[in-house]
Amino acid sequence: MSNLKFIIPIFLGTAALLVGARQISWETNHPPIGSCTGDCYKEYKIEDAKRLESERLLLATASPADLGGKIYTACAACHGANGQGGVGPALKGQAQDAIVSMLTQYKNKETRGAQSMLMWGQAAALSNSDMTNLGAYIETL
Repeated sequence: MSNLKFIIPIFLGTAALLVGARQISWETNHPPIGSCTGDCYKEYKIEDAKRLESERLLLATASPADLGGKIYTACAACHGANGQGGVGPALKGQAQDAIVSMLTQYKNKETRGAQSMLMWGQAAALSNSDMTNLGAYIETL
């Protein structure tokens, strides 16, 4: 019975807050957050199509090192923004062929060091061109 002394006021307070919040929403006639319909949605689709076309053109003219730089953002957390190392070993100064070889070994689940299991997952999602582009970017560091 002593627990009811605490439960009832909490329940009533929560109910009052919810009713008050609904009344505020109804009084201001505020549309749901994140809704975009009608003309808003049409404008969004036009702008999104422009963005996608711009990105497609940029990617079509990008160098392998530029493309590898986009991929490297995921690597930077362990290998450092400039390839200086950190949790993972330094990559700065490595040749493109060496990077591609290492990533291929990881993709084939070969053990190269203490953190091989972590790298297996990272390399699994990379295509051959991704590995080549990464190698080209790392070579520029």
